[in-house]
Amino acid sequence: MIAFVPAMDPRSRQDLITGALLGTLVGDALGLPREGLSPQRALRMFGGAPLKHRLVLGRGFASDDTEHACMTGQALLAQSEDAALFARDLGWRLRGWFLALPAGIGWATVRAIAKLWLGFSPERSGVVSAGNGPAMRAPLLGACLATHPERLDAFVRASTRLTHRDPRAEDGARLVARAAAYGALHGPEGVKDSAAALRMLREATTTAEFHAVLDTLSAHLARGASLAELTQSLGLERGVTGYVMHTVPVALYAWLLHPDNLPRAVEEVILLGGDTDTVGAIVGGMLGATVGASGIPPAWLDGVAEWPRSMQWMRTLAERLARQFPTGEPPVERTGPLALFWPGLLPRNLGVLAIVLAHGFRRLLPPY
Repeated sequence: MIAFVPAMDPRSRQDLITGALLGTLVGDALGLPREGLSPQRALRMFGGAPLKHRLVLGRGFASDDTEHACMTGQALLAQSEDAALFARDLGWRLRGWFLALPAGIGWATVRAIAKLWLGFSPERSGVVSAGNGPAMRAPLLGACLATHPERLDAFVRASTRLTHRDPRAEDGARLVARAAAYGALHGPEGVKDSAAALRMLREATTTAEFHAVLDTLSAHLARGASLAELTQSLGLERGVTGYVMHTVPVALYAWLLHPDNLPRAVEEVILLGGDTDTVGAIVGGMLGATVGASGIPPAWLDGVAEWPRSMQWMRTLAERLARQFPTGEPPVERTGPLALFWPGLLPRNLGVLAIVLAHGFRRLLPPY
């Protein structure tokens, strides 16, 4: 595993929000080459820890996980007070995002965006699915709205129902957002008090299925079980699926096990195989909100090649969000969404799509 020690006491409001956004980015980019592979096949193709960017020429690219986080941030800048207006803004961003032919997009999200284009309201556009799409938008919501739990729950609900209507999808997204908020407020030392962290999560849970999940996490923590042991108990030996009842328990357990070590948490979940980009993005966002951007290895950030949502663009987005959502104070100023060079999205997406397809053909060859 990568050994990385962040600078002493680096946690500021801007650092935490930047950490949630860039943590999502690095988890997404590191996991993307391994997406859909079993842990054994991924190990033979790409090796184990320490992880490096392996998509093309030692570089990594973002997928829909990071793009959804960025759109969530933009919608928060546009509508920071009213959850319904936030969902309406995010819905229009999803419509435009789809027209730019993104390389990765879940089937439930495709159907929800189609309903948006057909005139369904954001409250009715979601489809019956327990996928993990809403959970990947949740860490940034938690980091920004950490001091406003009721407003956080309303925004998570609006974000979820925009694409998914299954109560488990909303519950999973709420737990991820609450974990990110808890980490932002209490830091790694607060999360190390796992009894208090689990108590907070139980209070946020509304479904019997996730109450049972939290009991399972508590039992595994009590006996010092590893993340691999948890996945075995969940029947995920061939990888973590995109089902929220698989993704969120694994992500929460990684956060509880390694609250002060973002690199280790991200590496461990990606090495489990399966839907590696999304689970890596969720864990990266939760841990980023807990330790801050200073806890992300510089090599992981330097290895990302992104445009027009560049690294500097994302840092500026986080800076604006930090001004919009200061801790316990009215906003310093309302600057509105950040300008983005929209004409660059289509050629960028077509280029990434070609790389992803090349990876798909590569998987037809040894080693098996």
